[in-house]
Amino acid sequence: MEKIKIGRIVNAVALRGEVKVYNYSGYRERYEELDRIIVDNKEYDIERVRYQQQMVILKLSGVNDRNGAEALKNKDVFITEEDLCELPEDTFYIRDLIGMKVVDQSGEIGKIKDVLQPSAQDVYVIRTLSDKEIMIPAVKEFVKEVNLEEGYVRVELIDGMLE
Repeated sequence: MEKIKIGRIVNAVALRGEVKVYNYSGYRERYEELDRIIVDNKEYDIERVRYQQQMVILKLSGVNDRNGAEALKNKDVFITEEDLCELPEDTFYIRDLIGMKVVDQSGEIGKIKDVLQPSAQDVYVIRTLSDKEIMIPAVKEFVKEVNLEEGYVRVELIDGMLE
């Protein structure tokens, strides 16, 4: 069973076993939709979720005091693949895009090395066949098709984008 990292426990909170989680999922309310998480290969039921600024505060089953919460400090938080949300159409998990072949009308350009999320739109970082790095904004003008089943992204680039 594949595990997906969605956060990291950064501290204990108060005395009743709550933990403070730095959220990696981009959607902090995600924890309200989960029944359980995995920390150190052990499943914990989520008993309560609240927030403190941008941090998620969780009360986990079996963690009933500060010592128990402190023992989880600096541990990663995972979910299973079955806990992943259904994504809207034309939206993809970054982990599914990394390594995909990028093609245009002339053939393969390279592979997706990374996906940056600097602003409103993602940017695909491509390692070209000539071992250069180029960046392509993930917008309909350039990204024409993402085919997860066949493992490719079809793009249409303008002059100068491959330099």
